[in-house]
Amino acid sequence: MKRGVLVLLSFMTLITYAQDNIQWRNDRTGIYNETGLMQSWPEKGPEMLWSYEGLGEGHSSVAITAGRLYLTGLKNGKGLIYVFDLNGALLNKKEYGPEWDKNYVGPRGTVTVNEGKVYLVSGMGSLYCFEANNLDLLWQKDLLKEFNASNIEWGLNEAPLIIGEKLIVTPGGKQHNVVALNKDNGELIWSSPGEGDLSAYCSPLYISDQEVPQIVTMTANHIIGIEAATGKKLWSHKNTNRWSVHANTPVYGDNMILCTSGYGRGSTMLRLTNGGRSVEQVWFSEELDNRIGAMVKVGDYVYGSGDSNRYWFCVDWKTGEVKYKERGLAMGTIIANNNMLYCYTDKGDMILAKATPAKLDIVSRFKITMGTEQHWAHPVIYKDVMYVRHGDALMAYKI
Repeated sequence: MKRGVLVLLSFMTLITYAQDNIQWRNDRTGIYNETGLMQSWPEKGPEMLWSYEGLGEGHSSVAITAGRLYLTGLKNGKGLIYVFDLNGALLNKKEYGPEWDKNYVGPRGTVTVNEGKVYLVSGMGSLYCFEANNLDLLWQKDLLKEFNASNIEWGLNEAPLIIGEKLIVTPGGKQHNVVALNKDNGELIWSSPGEGDLSAYCSPLYISDQEVPQIVTMTANHIIGIEAATGKKLWSHKNTNRWSVHANTPVYGDNMILCTSGYGRGSTMLRLTNGGRSVEQVWFSEELDNRIGAMVKVGDYVYGSGDSNRYWFCVDWKTGEVKYKERGLAMGTIIANNNMLYCYTDKGDMILAKATPAKLDIVSRFKITMGTEQHWAHPVIYKDVMYVRHGDALMAYKI
């Protein structure tokens, strides 16, 4: 009987752990599932529960596991990883090595926390694995050197993807384009040449509901699908823009994949066919050209902002028909929760709007006044709190 109780408790612990693991854009979709959140905010914005200044520069978002927040920053050319509790107390911090300090400085990719370990890809191309509680370094790899790859114009950016024992990253080498490593020790499991492109700032997506479960990502000139078990390239679709920047994780639903890029590229909708072994283009739109702020699928519609086309859009998911395009706001990032959109513009406006195809239905807005440099980090929602990172500052708002 005691053994049965222990097994049950262990099972319940695993369930809680899984539900509390917030990684890049929650589960890479940008969709959160909180209940009871405010449907409008006070005129000056929701209550700020706490803030922390002194992170250093950076564009990464928070990752959350087991009541701890993980975030990175840059000081004096070195990257630092921070750990906070939910009340804003700094539990730990550690310098991990050189970080990107050439342009739009600071760490790019959000860390991934999994089963007591923290994984981080630096802008300089190093992959780190830390013990989550004390931040002891467990192992490290120079992805560019080991996989014969070159860094990219604005520094490598990726939130590592974990599938079972595999840790997926995109060095961007001609032979070792996308690789799967053992998450416990960093040893190579498989390597895929993909299309031999450079990496393109994209954090990959795992699609599990096809006959062939696969990893979908964007490299410099292609959208590619790779068999998760073996690394075999299943399909590719040409996808280019002026600067080879494809920083948005693809959005998946209804057997279709939406890939959005800026610099005039626009959006490509692909349909998986033959059990995921091939794709066909469903629609393409030059107008919907978000650069780094991502898109969210809510019901049968997708929402987000443009880049060259400086509108906020709602588009029919299945057809690409534009339902609205509205000016008046700077471009920005977007997440969603319970049919509400949370839009964070690169001018520092935080906006709450209803997810409706009729219009950009803004309910509330306030200004983010703390922090430094670009408003590019994606907001995070967790247990009734919205976390906003703006350069040197992290803020927690009760919503």
